[in-house]
Amino acid sequence: MVTGPFWKGLAWNDDARCILVTLMSHAVDRFRHGHLLTRRRETYRMYMPQLTRQWTVESVHALPDDGNRYEVIDGELFMTPSPRWRHQDAVYELHHLLREYLKRERAGHAFGAPADVIFSPRRLVQPDVFVVPLVNGRRPEQFDDVGRLLLAAEVLSPSTARADRVAKRTLYRDEKVPEYWIIDLDARTVERSTPADSRPEIFVDEIVWQPDGAVTPCVIDLVQYFAAVLGE
Repeated sequence: MVTGPFWKGLAWNDDARCILVTLMSHAVDRFRHGHLLTRRRETYRMYMPQLTRQWTVESVHALPDDGNRYEVIDGELFMTPSPRWRHQDAVYELHHLLREYLKRERAGHAFGAPADVIFSPRRLVQPDVFVVPLVNGRRPEQFDDVGRLLLAAEVLSPSTARADRVAKRTLYRDEKVPEYWIIDLDARTVERSTPADSRPEIFVDEIVWQPDGAVTPCVIDLVQYFAAVLGE
């Protein structure tokens, strides 16, 4: 039995030397043309932070007048396209009812969009309808004259649902607006939110509003209101 390297059992004649040289030549050749195993290179992905622009009242006012309505709430920009006619009918009807009531009570003045309500450099809204207090018995010329709302109302549309039901509801609660109404023409309801209650009340038949300083309340028959708006 041959033990150890095989060449130790060979007689070192010319034939043995020839065999050994041939084997070593093949080994060198295989090594020369072989492929070295290399460590697989790791792949790293670089994630760039997503930078969201923080809008201000100043930057919104710098936008071109393209027919859209732009509002900013806590640095986020909201754009509303031109409203539909049905939406405008709802706005005008509500504005008319409030104006007639405030002519009798003289507790405030009702405005309609577009008109800026600026709470801070990062909070600018244009409610569809809103009521502000009077200044020495007279209508204020701008929001800075009073700095607060008695009522804000938005007519809901598919493009404004998130802004109206989430962002603006939070905003008006933070700014202590006594009442915020969302008019839903499809459901024929009015959702009322107040700073004291995080959940809105839903009104179907009528809604009653009585601002500070008013002797009698404003009672709006919602059945008649929606019938007038929807042309029934």
